[in-house]
Amino acid sequence: MDKSTFDLETRLLVDGYQLVIGVDEAGRGPLAGPVVAAAVAYKSSDFAVPVEQAKLFALIRDSKKLSHQQREKVFDFIHENFHVGVGSCDHHTIDRINILEASFLAMKKAVGALAHSMEREAQGNKDVMRYALCDMQTIVLVDGNKCIPNFSHEQRAIVGGDRIVKSISAASIIAKVTRDRMMLELHEQYPEYGLDQHKGYGTKFHMEMIEKFGPSKIHRRTFEPMPTYFKKHKK
Repeated sequence: MDKSTFDLETRLLVDGYQLVIGVDEAGRGPLAGPVVAAAVAYKSSDFAVPVEQAKLFALIRDSKKLSHQQREKVFDFIHENFHVGVGSCDHHTIDRINILEASFLAMKKAVGALAHSMEREAQGNKDVMRYALCDMQTIVLVDGNKCIPNFSHEQRAIVGGDRIVKSISAASIIAKVTRDRMMLELHEQYPEYGLDQHKGYGTKFHMEMIEKFGPSKIHRRTFEPMPTYFKKHKK
């Protein structure tokens, strides 16, 4: 089984990088709702893991390998030990620019939110943070096989990064939990689709409800079965 570690981050620190940011997204595949990205950077400058926190750090791995309870347990722990930024793109943006571009845009927003979060934590020491954000040797580690286009920071795409790179694993958990919570809120508005159960993915029940009630306002018009539904019903 793959083990998520700080090995890569530690090597990058030795290579001279001062800030290592992990980025991942959640929600590329669902038929409804937003795509959400998270950017995280471990607060410890040497990537050391305190012995008393080893078990919680061990839970920081690919979000898809964790139960709902495990993700919720480690969510606050990540916020306490990492700088965190979150970005999202709604269904309108996904339909307008396509899901891949929307995912990249959400990642850019997440890195921007991370920068603002670090500024807030500086509590007014903006000269120091301006130096940190603009002049620190920074690298962004992106889960997957594609780097973020038209992006100002140095970056590296890592296939399966959410399984093996701790910073990306942490980002995957933040993105997943954040999006799941957003889908629970949307379920309150559109309860007939069962969004609280499948979070917008194309389950048999979800497909049946789309056929029965038609797509809601938050369904992605460019994702099947929406084009087929509208063609069939001429809407």
